Amino acid sequence: MGRWEPGAPGRLQQAAIELFAERGFDATTVADIADRAGVTERTFFRHYADKREVLFAGEAQLQAAFVDAVVQAPAHSSAIELVSTALETGCRALQDARGPEFPRIRSAIIAANQALQERELLKMSHLTGVLAEAMVAHGLGVLPARLAAELVVSVFITSFGSWIEVGETRDLVTIQRETLEVFLTLAR
Repeated sequence: MGRWEPGAPGRLQQAAIELFAERGFDATTVADIADRAGVTERTFFRHYADKREVLFAGEAQLQAAFVDAVVQAPAHSSAIELVSTALETGCRALQDARGPEFPRIRSAIIAANQALQERELLKMSHLTGVLAEAMVAHGLGVLPARLAAELVVSVFITSFGSWIEVGETRDLVTIQRETLEVFLTLAR
């Protein structure tokens, strides 16, 4: 494939995931990724700041799906309605964009590398913060907004972990609904 052909970001991401799975994250170089994708290193750096960012591409879109659901919710929505709406929209966006196989492989790569685990935790912490801000802007008090945002992220992480388990056949949206229902049952 020539470097001028379209689809370089997708090819780079696919090449990176394959190489990280085969060799490990630390043993894979940007040159390896570019070579496998059929592009130059310069092309790689046009799309990604470093090899770590290949694993976190799409973070802004996922965050926007959760936050936009809160922003666009009806004005009279309760905290739990905002939680449910954010989860439904965010999980559907991820499920529709990826399916479980890519996230399964990506999660295994992240689990094998402490620095990547820290980056993933920062991503979830940032999501909690922006969700809380959106919920405050929507009219919730600071404490209820923070707790609701924490709930969204906790249910998302738990549901996501179930969704990517080998042999799981339920879709992410179904799993998150069931997970939220378990929480609501515990809270009663």
